Amino acid sequence: MSPDGRTTSGLANDFVNGSVSFWYRAAGWPESRPALPGSLEADVCIVGAGLTGLWAAYYLKREQPDLRIVMLEKEFAGFGASGRNGGWLSAELAGSRDAYASTHGHDGVVALMRAMRGAVDEVIGVTKSEGIDADIVKDGVLHVARNQAQMGRLRESLEYERSWGATEDDFVVLTGDESNARIRVERAMGALFTPHCARVQPAKLVQGLARVVEGMGVAIYEQTEVTDIKAGRAITARGDVRAPVVLRCLEGFTATMPGQRRAWLPMNSSMVVTEPLPDSVLQQVGWKGAELLGDYAHGYMYAQRTADNRIALGGRGIPYRYGSALDHRGATQQWTIDALGALVRDMFPATRDVQIEHAWCGVLGVPRDWTATVDFDRASGLGTAGGYVGSGLTTTNLAGHTLADLVLKRDTALTRLPWVGRRVRKWEPEPLRWLGVQAMYALYRTADRRESTRGLAGTSGLARIANKITGR
Repeated sequence: MSPDGRTTSGLANDFVNGSVSFWYRAAGWPESRPALPGSLEADVCIVGAGLTGLWAAYYLKREQPDLRIVMLEKEFAGFGASGRNGGWLSAELAGSRDAYASTHGHDGVVALMRAMRGAVDEVIGVTKSEGIDADIVKDGVLHVARNQAQMGRLRESLEYERSWGATEDDFVVLTGDESNARIRVERAMGALFTPHCARVQPAKLVQGLARVVEGMGVAIYEQTEVTDIKAGRAITARGDVRAPVVLRCLEGFTATMPGQRRAWLPMNSSMVVTEPLPDSVLQQVGWKGAELLGDYAHGYMYAQRTADNRIALGGRGIPYRYGSALDHRGATQQWTIDALGALVRDMFPATRDVQIEHAWCGVLGVPRDWTATVDFDRASGLGTAGGYVGSGLTTTNLAGHTLADLVLKRDTALTRLPWVGRRVRKWEPEPLRWLGVQAMYALYRTADRRESTRGLAGTSGLARIANKITGR
């Protein structure tokens, strides 16, 4: 213990590990909703009350108010990634654009990118019109480069974005001084800035949206685990919900369904959040706006300055648990907490005496080709959306809206986007997928160290090997 009563471990005296996420600690726990009272019938049954399912319910009810919609949730609305993420309402699209282009061409991908940028403003517009206060501020995002190899990837990123239709209004390269004028990051050599991103408090967003759809007449039953999904019904121990349309919106929890263990791999991501920054520290960090912050490391990070002046920063912990196992209510391992805390202090030396107050983790859905999917089969009435690979806060809105149009049998610009109806091969069986993921991230971590310590001018060959392993 230090003379001022602070712990010397870097963790606050009231430090919390898990308990879902800091976002709920800050926003307050939601009131419990009742469990499914028994078997019933509906027009649409949505399995999973995260953002994908909630957005699908919102647009279905908005377009056809008489629909009987039932949502089933094992824990509570927003328990998964929807309430644990980094709060990036960004236009970043998961996966390989070449994979999307293979079926819909270059113009199809450009249309998808435009739709993603539009979805950022769509979410902001809905929160305003529906009275959801989620601390949203649209100040854009900076991806900083902190060594020569990262600067090379920054320049490659700009060329890549321009090849897919981006203009100077979409991406701007900042010098080190220009980047530091916004956020003072140690050893920042430059940054790529895009305005298509807003800061969000995730728990406030998902809980606000849940209240809105309930007000529209959607029934949300919590503490109700779905054990199987079949055409026309969702099966639970409390009874079955029979509906001609059943939408699986489980994202990283998809592996809990029978036959889905190898569909979308539940990848783990972890976060820490500091105590509120003292004015003297905040002045040194210089983070006056609400810009989001990322980087060009292979073991990437993502961060925001919260509305109450904390730094919330995330990255990979244990990337994957054997057999597609899940975490326990967000608890993460100590070495991850230490690593993320060290990264906060490495990027922002002024925070050396600022304590970490909360750490947590969550799962995100990763398809074998790392590319998202929206799918609805009219014959069976079964639909799904997910595979956002960590870029889901905006993507859930676009995917949920698209699912709604598909269910309503509408031919729209959304239903023609290239992620609709995609088929992806399954992940390898164990132990191959566990070994592959562990090898991939070990290579990425080693590549980052070499690029940083050896001053490599280009991307490490180890990272290129990791990319081949992943199929990215």
